[in-house]
Amino acid sequence: MALHTFDIAIIISYLLLTILVGFYFSKSASKNLDAYFLADKSLPWYILGISNASGMFDVTGTMWLIYILFVYGLKSAWLPWLWPVFNQIFFMVYLSIWLRRSNVLTGAEWLTFRFGKGTGTTLANISMVVFALVSTIGFIAYAFKGFGKFASILLPWHISPNIYALIIMGITTLYVVKGGMFSVVSTQVLQFGVMTLASIAIGIIAIVRVSPEMINRVIPDGWKNIFFGWHLNLDWSGVMESVNDKIAQDGYSLFTIFFMMMLFKGILVSMAGPAPNYDMQRILATRSPKEAGLMSGFVNIVLIFPRYLMIAGFTVLALVFLRPELRAMGTNIDFELILPIAIVNFVPIGLLGVLLAGLLSAFMSTFAATVNVAPAYIVNDIYKRYINPNASQKRYVKASYFATLGVVAAGICFGFVVQSINQIALWIVSALWGGYAAANILKWYWWRFNGYGLFWGMTFGLVAALGIPGLLPGVSVLNSFPIILLVSSIACFLGSLLTKPDDEETLKKFYITVRPWGFWKPIHAKVLEQNSDFKRNQNFRRDVFNIIIGMIWQISLTVLPIFIIIKKANAIIIGIVVLMLTFLILKKNWYDKLEQE
Repeated sequence: MALHTFDIAIIISYLLLTILVGFYFSKSASKNLDAYFLADKSLPWYILGISNASGMFDVTGTMWLIYILFVYGLKSAWLPWLWPVFNQIFFMVYLSIWLRRSNVLTGAEWLTFRFGKGTGTTLANISMVVFALVSTIGFIAYAFKGFGKFASILLPWHISPNIYALIIMGITTLYVVKGGMFSVVSTQVLQFGVMTLASIAIGIIAIVRVSPEMINRVIPDGWKNIFFGWHLNLDWSGVMESVNDKIAQDGYSLFTIFFMMMLFKGILVSMAGPAPNYDMQRILATRSPKEAGLMSGFVNIVLIFPRYLMIAGFTVLALVFLRPELRAMGTNIDFELILPIAIVNFVPIGLLGVLLAGLLSAFMSTFAATVNVAPAYIVNDIYKRYINPNASQKRYVKASYFATLGVVAAGICFGFVVQSINQIALWIVSALWGGYAAANILKWYWWRFNGYGLFWGMTFGLVAALGIPGLLPGVSVLNSFPIILLVSSIACFLGSLLTKPDDEETLKKFYITVRPWGFWKPIHAKVLEQNSDFKRNQNFRRDVFNIIIGMIWQISLTVLPIFIIIKKANAIIIGIVVLMLTFLILKKNWYDKLEQE
């Protein structure tokens, strides 16, 4: 692809600016571990929210969202629940608040706060650190492969995909190492601005160039309907027959069954709280529990609406204008190519440089956020705890530099070796999370759960996640989730009940500080013996109601930009009404209560 000199200048200027930002913040970040990994807990919640959203605005995910909107139409709005995207609603309503009250640095350090000191906690720490490192290295490898493919199509120089990925990862690692979280957040705010500008521009191009009549001629019946029955009922015959094969391969034809399984998995994974990744790090970096909740809520607004302007814009442009290119691929349509093909065909000079800088931003933002997390576990939970507990803060920061480089190197090596990185990423976010869910649900809601239970639950969950694909090759990753969950749950209960309960003082401190609802009656009784004025958390019903309203609010944010792009007037009005009603309910029943607390 040939780029204009002006576009190339925009891209190079952007890359240089990110490096300068990293060096600018290097002094602030080098004071101590809190400064390096949590930016001294000094950043406003809305800045952290933009940073978190920027980290989620990844190139590969955007390509996938364009694919599902193209194939499934408005029903695709439900498919991101596979991840699940509504975990941000759970975090907003209560889990971010609970987590921030702990006032720790990492998820592994949180385990000491929850379970106290002892062999069980040590084992639990090891399992959490291993999980964090494995998932981080896997995602780095995934990013390495995915970005290399993307860059080799769009950027003008004849360089191999792996070299492209090495160059961009090297630049990103440089500013992450030098500036820590100060640098990561600052560059992510810059990156988010570029991505938002690009998203709005693509949305405007689609609105100007594509009419509702043009869209109606190239889509099957039901494409514009967000609701569904027992079956998907979306037939591309006579429009683009090969898309029917794609729907059959995905296995979504019995959509109601698939939806129920997706919702079941999503609720359980959401109840487990943030995984040990950049999402958890942003929550721990907020200045207060209240700001932690606000930050998670803000992520939904700043991420979903602008991103879906870009997704819907590219999708309708592809539907109307790129049918010959897609049909030429025959029965094996590579929908991942919609994004780069659309960019080549529809984005003018100048805006092209901004868009490519924005997509570079999306990759660098996700990569930087991921890279900045794992070294915290290596330094804080291994080096500081077991190897050199009395070192100076500057030594710990230097150790963080080496840990960051080591994690990146491991991920890149893995990316060179592995061919099917997409399947590995799917395994990490689905099967591996199946082994993570049970143990990390129980740690919040059940007083008798201990470090041994968490260790054995996550260990057997990991074994099940590794073994089931071989033992039951015909079972999909999503359908294997209940099996992995059951194995992990049994191990959690046996590991806890066959060992001693945690120290009573540790449990009371956790209960008083975090104030969770759930099965805490024996500990609540012990707390009342010392403080008869203590009030237990009675917000369970309110939190559940707010989660339901929040999920409706979030899906409204998702479909409204699509309605705007396809110019569906009645749906736009309904979407705005639903969005405003749910917003007002959350204002009264969540935000106002948050202010009071």
